[in-house]
Amino acid sequence: MKAAIVTIGDEILIGQIVDTNSAFIAKALDDIGFQIVEMISISDTEKAISETMSRYQNQVDLVVMTGGLGPTKDDVTKKTFCSYFNDILISDSEVLKHVTALIEDFYKRKITQMNIDQALVPSKATVLFNKVGTAPGMLMKHEQTFFVSLPGVPYEMKYLVSEVLIPYLEQSFEPSYNIHQTLITHGVGESLLAERIADWENDLPSYIHLAYLPSPRMVKLRLSTSGKDKVFLEDAIREQVEKLLPLIKDCLIGLNENETIFKVVSDLLKENNLTIACAESCTGGQIAKLLNEIPGASAYFKGGVVAYATDSKIDVLGVSENTINKNSVVSEQVALEMALGAKRLFKSDLAIATTGNAGPSKGDSDVEVGTVCLALVSKFGEKTFTFNFGQPREKVIDSAVNKVFEIIREEIIKNNS
Repeated sequence: MKAAIVTIGDEILIGQIVDTNSAFIAKALDDIGFQIVEMISISDTEKAISETMSRYQNQVDLVVMTGGLGPTKDDVTKKTFCSYFNDILISDSEVLKHVTALIEDFYKRKITQMNIDQALVPSKATVLFNKVGTAPGMLMKHEQTFFVSLPGVPYEMKYLVSEVLIPYLEQSFEPSYNIHQTLITHGVGESLLAERIADWENDLPSYIHLAYLPSPRMVKLRLSTSGKDKVFLEDAIREQVEKLLPLIKDCLIGLNENETIFKVVSDLLKENNLTIACAESCTGGQIAKLLNEIPGASAYFKGGVVAYATDSKIDVLGVSENTINKNSVVSEQVALEMALGAKRLFKSDLAIATTGNAGPSKGDSDVEVGTVCLALVSKFGEKTFTFNFGQPREKVIDSAVNKVFEIIREEIIKNNS
């Protein structure tokens, strides 16, 4: 089963808003066995919509379109559907009743003709009733392809996809399955990882596909397969995972898409009854944010300080001015004193600190742009590190944050195994 996803709206094409609808729809369709062959954004004109529908006709089983269902003149999707399917618009009594109740009873204002026109739908369409908004969804079939039109408002789209469209598709199409298994690795680059597992990858069955998904300090390996026999596919993926695990055991973080190194560190802190604090300069609070955003953070996160300015490092964290003058504000010695200051302030078991020059220009230090110094202090001792993560600025910060969590993980495992 093949599907295409189309978002309609000039506001997407000019970068005014970010298209989040496509990702949600793709995940929902993937879960019921559809292969997403393309996701595109197009202008909200009759010509663009009609040409897109013609291009996908009989090439895919399903086209899901979002946007262009509002009450204003620039919303032309309904009109285009009527032209494409040689149909006319009629008023749907149930939709009109719902729109009237929503406007007059909930919003407490008189319904307008523009509101009334929201109940107009192509006469041949299957109406996808929208309980959370005024614009109904529409489903129509021409030859071998189903065309679905949904409102572009994200919460309305999500309701219609989850509660109306997916149940309809599950009844209309023969069951198929997409099986994915994601393995999270950390600390080994994509090319080195690929070299390490090359023989295993070369021996993969033709119906199992491997994707490398790299990000700073982390690579996700995703195994995917599709077909009708769910048990066979799951067993095939499981067999390949078992073969892969011994090859990556030293850098494996988890076997779950959500099992990031941040979640792993959170679990390790809780399991070992450890608390942590942080003192950040170049990372600007990113470490504190990641420690805090995982549910249950109050069990281990004592607090953090963003001491970006040199004066703040001295006044808040107690870093010695002599240490800064002697070694530079970007140095392992300053990072260590920052960590000690955070540990003292928050009375935590561990404290981590960062100081660096993320660029693009140099700050209060003459060290090379991209240099980051880290320090970790705990009851097990004191450790300092220096790295150069290159450029651009975003890469430096992301790499530093990921390296911090890698260091924390290693420290806890080493001293609590």
